[in-house]
Amino acid sequence: MNLWSFLQDPASWVGPDGIGARIVEHLVYTGLSLLIATAVSVVLGVIVGHFRAGNLLVVGTSNAARAIPTLGLVVLVVTLLGTGITPVVLALTVLAIPPILNATSTGVREADPGAVHAARALGMTTWQVIWRVELPLATPLIVSGIRSATLQVVSTATVAALAASGGLGRLVVDGQRLGASGYPEMFAGAVLVAALAIVLDVALGSVVWGLRRRRSRIGRTAAELDSAPAAEATPA
Repeated sequence: MNLWSFLQDPASWVGPDGIGARIVEHLVYTGLSLLIATAVSVVLGVIVGHFRAGNLLVVGTSNAARAIPTLGLVVLVVTLLGTGITPVVLALTVLAIPPILNATSTGVREADPGAVHAARALGMTTWQVIWRVELPLATPLIVSGIRSATLQVVSTATVAALAASGGLGRLVVDGQRLGASGYPEMFAGAVLVAALAIVLDVALGSVVWGLRRRRSRIGRTAAELDSAPAAEATPA
């Protein structure tokens, strides 16, 4: 049986060890990790970006976290917490935080000064400025960070199989145990991980494109509000 025969075989897709179940497991690991990482990163990134506090520490820590060997981190977490979904999600979350955190802090810090000035001129409080102006303007960059983290997490989640967990990595591990007869299963796991990464990347790329168009509209509206008082003050 070759790769395409394995993928086209209905028996390969059904059951708890089938491709369908492995894709769902892979998406669960990826989704949970990105959800937790995004929640943590956005909160910290907003604080760092708006208040200009601890930027060097955050950037340094994020860059250091990117250098952590994936396999070593998984082995460490599994040793401390045992096997199962928890250590896998925890390890993937650590890997997903740096790109999202850097993108959030940068996006908030570099939000259009004109839009921020206009919001403050209208009497908005600090948190209103953050929520209504800076965060919407930073959203495209934040989603770009999530996009980068997604690619890393989807590929890294393959090692979840080493922690006695599921995901598409099980196809690689189980196929390897079968020897030469398991090559189609191994290749299928690798191909499906690549295909899943491409699909998610294209989807998030479309979201980024839409958000950038929305940001340009917000910037134009803010510029009009900022120039309105000056126009009214000019004598006829």
